[in-house]
Amino acid sequence: MCGRFALDKETDDMIQEFVAEGGDFRDWRPSWNIAPTDPIPVFLESKRGEEPSVRRLELARWSLVPSWAKELKTKVPTFNARAETAAEKPMFKASVASRRAIIPARGYYEWQTDPETKKKTPFFIHSADGELLGFAGLYAWWADPALARDDPERWHLTATVLTSDAVQTLSDIHDRNPVPLPRELWDHWIDPTVVGDQALVDEAVRAALPVADALVFDRVGPVVGDGPELIRPIGEG
Repeated sequence: MCGRFALDKETDDMIQEFVAEGGDFRDWRPSWNIAPTDPIPVFLESKRGEEPSVRRLELARWSLVPSWAKELKTKVPTFNARAETAAEKPMFKASVASRRAIIPARGYYEWQTDPETKKKTPFFIHSADGELLGFAGLYAWWADPALARDDPERWHLTATVLTSDAVQTLSDIHDRNPVPLPRELWDHWIDPTVVGDQALVDEAVRAALPVADALVFDRVGPVVGDGPELIRPIGEG
């Protein structure tokens, strides 16, 4: 699973490089402790009629809510979507087909559970060179039925992170990990003209394996509050 992640201001240049137009990366407030339902930046590309598609960065609520839901919350957690079943689940199927996103992150946290004491030890998992990670994600727009159609507060962008079985290098920490796509696949993943299905999701998972295998992890202190000290390895000053 991926239940917490970090995105700091040092990633702005990378975000600006990828986003062609739309949105504003400077609207993002850095955070080292992003939790489900918090706002997260997502890269997406949309197309209207015959007009060229537009790539943009938007802020989304981290927990996907499908358009047919009656309220902006779900009975089950939707901040992650299992890659093995996302294309067939009613909650995610439409998003797999045409509403796919890249969710940028500096890294993410996972907690290793001691089988005897049940004590949980936090680790921060990230790329060895500090490069921005791009998690394969899905998004959906939810309209609040209680508000008028022209009310700007009516529409809510929501998103989820795809997860897969953990690669061997991370499996001792947790049995699932996000799907971190290689940079060369980002364009293809968010292309709204590509009809998504389970084959596309499986392709993404396979392409993500070398990226996930190369991730490194540091034991960190309690993930409480917010600040760059949260990702500092234990023992470093």
